[in-house]
Amino acid sequence: MYIVMVATECAPVAQAGGLGDVVFGLSREIELHGHAVEIILPKYDCMRYDHIWGLRVTLADLWVSWYGGAVHCSVWFGYVHGRKCFFIEPHSQDHFFNRASYYGFPDEYMRWAFFSKAALEFLLRTNKRPDVIHCHDWHTALVPVLLYEIYKHAGMHNQRVCYTVHNFRHQGIAGENILWATGLCRPEYYFHPYRMRDDFNHAAVNLTKGAILYSNFITTVSPQHAWEARYTDQGFGLGHSLSVHQGKFSGVLNGLDYETWNPEIERLIPHRYGVNSLERKYANKEALRDRFWLRKDYKPIIAYVGRLDAQKGIDLIRHALFYSLANGAQFVLLDPSSEHGIHEHFWQLKRHLNDHPDCHLEIGFSQDLAHLIYAGADMVVVPSLFEPCGLTPMIGQKYGTVPIVRAIGGLLNSMVVRHYSDRPTDERNGYVFHQADHGGVESALRRAIGLWYRYPEEFRRLMVNGMRYDFSWSRPGEDYINIYNYIRHK
Repeated sequence: MYIVMVATECAPVAQAGGLGDVVFGLSREIELHGHAVEIILPKYDCMRYDHIWGLRVTLADLWVSWYGGAVHCSVWFGYVHGRKCFFIEPHSQDHFFNRASYYGFPDEYMRWAFFSKAALEFLLRTNKRPDVIHCHDWHTALVPVLLYEIYKHAGMHNQRVCYTVHNFRHQGIAGENILWATGLCRPEYYFHPYRMRDDFNHAAVNLTKGAILYSNFITTVSPQHAWEARYTDQGFGLGHSLSVHQGKFSGVLNGLDYETWNPEIERLIPHRYGVNSLERKYANKEALRDRFWLRKDYKPIIAYVGRLDAQKGIDLIRHALFYSLANGAQFVLLDPSSEHGIHEHFWQLKRHLNDHPDCHLEIGFSQDLAHLIYAGADMVVVPSLFEPCGLTPMIGQKYGTVPIVRAIGGLLNSMVVRHYSDRPTDERNGYVFHQADHGGVESALRRAIGLWYRYPEEFRRLMVNGMRYDFSWSRPGEDYINIYNYIRHK
C-alpha cells in the first residue's frame, strides 16, 4: 500500500506534543511492514532543520485556490530520520507558517484550512494517488471534506481517508468564511445539522464533526477513550455523531518509540540499564539528585513529567507533591509548556519550595532532563482528568519507574493495577485510582510509598513487570494496516 500522512507535527523536526511522536512512530512501523509512506507537513520557520537531510525544492509552482484568487506555494522534500517528508511553504502576506511558533494564533482555522487544501492540491498536481490518506486531529479535518466534495471530481476518486482524533477537546469551530476561503461555499448545504453544523453553535461549522462524516474510518488513541468519547462527556459534544457512525469508529492504543525511549541503548542518561541490570538505575537516581540538588537519603523519588494544563489535573498534581513530601518521598516536576495562569502559579510554587531539600520543580522544556527523570525516579504520577492515550506510564514502565495513574482513557489501557486485580502477579505493573479528588490520589500514593518502604522486593517486581511489557508500535501498526486494508477494499 501507499499511505500519505497529513499532519501538523512530526517528531523531531516539528513537535509541540505527542502528535509528533505518533506521526513519526506509526509511519516508521508501517514502512517496516513493507508499505510506502510519505508525510506532508507545513514548512515552519521554527522547525528543527538540523533533523532534515537533503532538503530541496521538489515543486516550485504550486498554486492553491483561496477565496477568489490563488496562493503561490513551494513544496520542499527531505528525509527526517529516514521518513520521506514534503513541506508546504506558502508565499503569502498571511505568513501562515512563519511565526516562530507552531500554534496559538487568532487565525488558527484559516492556517490549517489552507494547509489541508494545499496538501490535496499537491497530491493532485503531482499525480500522487495514495491508497489511504491518514489525517490527524482537527487541523487536518477538512481534508476528507475537501476530498469528497471537490478533489474526488478532479481525479482523486479512489483515495480513502483514515482520520485520527488525538484530543476531542479541540474540534475546530469556525465561521462560514472557512467555506468561502476553501471553495466549498454553499453554507446552506454544510450548515445542515447532519453535516458540519456545530451542535452547540448553529452559526459555526465543526471541522471534526465534518471529518467524522466524510472519513472512511475514524480512530482515537485508545480503546477506553473511544468508549468514553461515545458515552461520556469526554467526547465534548461529539458523542452523538460518533454513535451515528459507530461502524467506522474504534480506538487504537498508541505505541512508544523504543529507539527514543529505551534505557538499554539511549545516550541521554549517564548509566544504561535493563531488566537484568536494574541496579544501574540507582546510579541514575543519584545523578538526578546531583542535577537537582536533592538530599541524598533513603527515600523514593516521585516524578511528574508533562504539560501543566487543566486536562492534567493541576490540583491533583499539586496535592501529590505535598502529600509525597509529607510522607517520606522526594518529588521532581518537569513542565515542558503550560497555560499562562498555571505557569505563573507553578513558578510561585517553585520559589516557595526553592530551598526544600526533597523537591525540585523545573519549569521549561528539556528532552535531556525528561530522560534523566524517567531513569532516576522510582514512581511517576499521572492524575489526569482526561487522557486520550497517555504515553507517560508507558515510558515509565520501560524505565522501571512505577506509574501511579487515574483510571481514565488510555491510562487504563496501559495498566494492570497491583491491588484489586484478578490478573497474575507477574502482569501487574502499577497503581490506579478512580476518583479525581485528593482522597483518590492519596490512596494510590499511600499504597505505592508503603510498598517501596516495607516490601522492596515486591516493589522491584512491579518495576520488572513494567519493563517487560511491549508498548512498541508493532501491534498498533498492524491494527492500522488492517484498517487501511478494510477501507480501501470497501
